[in-house]
Amino acid sequence: MGEGYRSGAEKGARVLRDEPGIPGGLIPAIPGVTEPLADIAPPLPVLQVPTPALPSPPFSASNIKPKKIGYFWTGAGDNKHKDFLVATSLDDDTFGTVIDIADVPTSGNSPHHLSPSTDGKTLLGGGLLSLLKTQDTAFYFDVSDPYRPKFLKSNRALLSSIVDEIRAKPDGGFFITYMGSAVGTSPAASSRPTPTSTSSTILPHGLSIDFEKDIILTSDFVVPLTVLKPSLGAKYANTLRLWNLSTRKILSTITIPDCRRYRNRLDHLPFRTGPNGQPGTAELLYDLGDKAKNSVAIYSDISDDGKLAYFSITLGNHVAALDISDLSNVKRLDDPNEQQPIIGPHYVKISPDKKNLLVTGYFVQGGDISIFNTPGDYKAHWIDILDDGSLSFNRTIDFESIFTRDRGGARPHSSVIYDLTDPENPKYY
Repeated sequence: MGEGYRSGAEKGARVLRDEPGIPGGLIPAIPGVTEPLADIAPPLPVLQVPTPALPSPPFSASNIKPKKIGYFWTGAGDNKHKDFLVATSLDDDTFGTVIDIADVPTSGNSPHHLSPSTDGKTLLGGGLLSLLKTQDTAFYFDVSDPYRPKFLKSNRALLSSIVDEIRAKPDGGFFITYMGSAVGTSPAASSRPTPTSTSSTILPHGLSIDFEKDIILTSDFVVPLTVLKPSLGAKYANTLRLWNLSTRKILSTITIPDCRRYRNRLDHLPFRTGPNGQPGTAELLYDLGDKAKNSVAIYSDISDDGKLAYFSITLGNHVAALDISDLSNVKRLDDPNEQQPIIGPHYVKISPDKKNLLVTGYFVQGGDISIFNTPGDYKAHWIDILDDGSLSFNRTIDFESIFTRDRGGARPHSSVIYDLTDPENPKYY
């Protein structure tokens, strides 16, 4: 795990650990040279030619000021144009209207997860595959004016790569999980194994933090280098790790058989002692069926009252809903056999008012260099949450159709929701 840029209410943000950054990549952009260079650069095993990003035409910002804003960390579909952050309206009357766009200086980052700072003035997005072009891996956006996001800076960890989950620190700054070492192998170099865990597959991916209990829960997913060609097959992990927040030391490693899940939540985890006396146990809560077993990944979100849980089954083209208000009697709220109008769902997020579930229809497409190329519809699905917690598919934002002409298409991976309905009590999630 690593720590990133600190965003505070004070003017002029401070940096916790200011790793070096090369905002525009190794090769500078040269008019008349960049465009043909991007077209002729061949796909290589693992590391790619660090070509500069193709520029995108200026965007004419909208003057609307909706109360609900969706921010989407988005990759250019052709991996040649600059990756970008999209701000859109989630209000009923202007739903799907693009408010503004903030480009980053580089391309081919495979934008991954996105998180707001505690004060809501900064967004941090990670680049899953930035390493392959030797580019910065963390991208910071100034959203102090929520309707005019601006690219702020980028940097990278010195010993780790393959950014996944991001969580804000209460006092400013972020915690970030890096799934691999500086070259994409295991263990992730910034993790700190202790005598309680000697595993070589420390691959921090999913991340949850309970600041009051002073603990962190991470989940290991896959050795990054094994999903890049040439590959003998993906090497998955099946462990959760409980850390002491203050010391960053692993308290226990919890094994889950046949598990490819990589997002976890601490909010309502019953803390028990395992047979070896160490904290933490794993028990089967509910079997989501064959679609889940055959999926490459599952992402989840749990309502803040602990009553509802939603799971994206990427290869099953399905979003599952569970009533977990009684953990001894979990109830499924969706029909597992229903053909839902979604392809490749991944990132799921419950809106702050619990009226909607925001799901992006895209996981990862590594192209010719990777064995991971999951189908997606490249849409943001704004799904109604009914009174009983079940889902009603309703509205979508089609990123591919909006951005195909001038940005080579769009791959929206993750989202953040700002609810400014009550100006005195804004919600950032």
